[in-house]
This record gives sequence, C-alpha cells and structure tokens, in this order.
Amino acid sequence: MRTSRLGLLAATVVIAVTWELSLRSAQADYIVTLEQVGPNVVATGSGAFDLTGLSFVGTFASGAAMNPSTSILAVASGTVDDYVTISGPSSFGTGGATVASSSSGDAVAISGPTGEFFVPHGYISGQVLSDSSTYNNATFSSLGVTPGTYVWTWGPGADQKFTLEIKFPTPNNITQCKSNGWRMLSRANGTPFKNQGECIEYVNTGR
Repeated sequence: MRTSRLGLLAATVVIAVTWELSLRSAQADYIVTLEQVGPNVVATGSGAFDLTGLSFVGTFASGAAMNPSTSILAVASGTVDDYVTISGPSSFGTGGATVASSSSGDAVAISGPTGEFFVPHGYISGQVLSDSSTYNNATFSSLGVTPGTYVWTWGPGADQKFTLEIKFPTPNNITQCKSNGWRMLSRANGTPFKNQGECIEYVNTGR
C-alpha cells in the first residue's frame, strides 16, 4: 500500500503540533511553597516564566532572603537579571529581613516595593526553573509570614506571574491538634482550623 506525499505531510504536521502542545503543557506556572518542615521553614519553587511585557534593567548578585513586610523574597542565591515592572501584594506578613541559612538551584526573586522581578542571568522565557532555601530553627511566627496565597503579575499570560503559597502542615494524628497545636496546622487545601475540635475532626474524617 502506497502512502501519498500529502498524507505523510499531514502526519508530520500532526506530530509536530502534538509535540509542541505537550511541551507547553509541561511548562507550569512558577510557584513557591513556604512550609514548616521539622524545626525549619523551607521555601521550594518550580515552574517557568514568560518575560513578555517586562523591561530589562541590569544584572546583579542576589542572596537568598525574605522580608515579608515589604514583599521581598529571594528563593536562591546567584547572579540574576533584573526586570520591571510587576504588581501584586505589598506584603505577605509583618516580619522583617531574614537571610536564609542555605539555598540551592535557580536564583529567582521579587521586590514588591520597587516592582522588580529577578531571574537567573541569561534566562529565556519558557525554561523550567527549580530552587529552594532553608531557614534553620525558624517558624512562620518567627519569620513573620502570614499563611495564604500571594500572586504578583505583569501580564495576562499563563506564565506571567509569580505565586507564593504559605502553608501550615496538615495534621496526621489527634495529638498534633492538642495543646494549641491546631493553630499551626491546616487542611490540605490550606484553610486553617478555627479550633481544636475542627482539627481532630479533620484527622478522623478528612473534612
């Protein structure tokens, strides 16, 4: 059986389009999750950005740190390219400046007061990034962060935003809910408990 050149061309186009769509679907929005992990607070980020609509400012060195009261968060240390202008929440807590104990991965940062956005030097839109930083012997309270979801944007596109999710851990047993432990826990969707009873009910029923 012979296949026409037109048929082969059509099949090639279908394969190319499918591959492109698969690639796009793999490029998820960049999200940073801030969580209590044992005695430490850990920030973990991953995803891609679309720099369309931003203006390049320059190249600088950045260190992993945060300042919740002024919406400053640098997830990892490294050389970064500075872009403007982004818009979003003016704070994600009441805490002051704290330098991370350690960090690794791609340097990504935001500065709310100046509307600046930082990505690894030479970054090209669509590249997937991953990074993390650890604040030793810290809690949400000591860092002054407020649980919730915070989003900074610079356009309507899917990857034209920086999302920060601050989540309390979920309880695994009733003991964690007691002695005011429920105040530092939440449901898997991030919603807090109003009292110890709600926390215990969640452990028993998942609701």
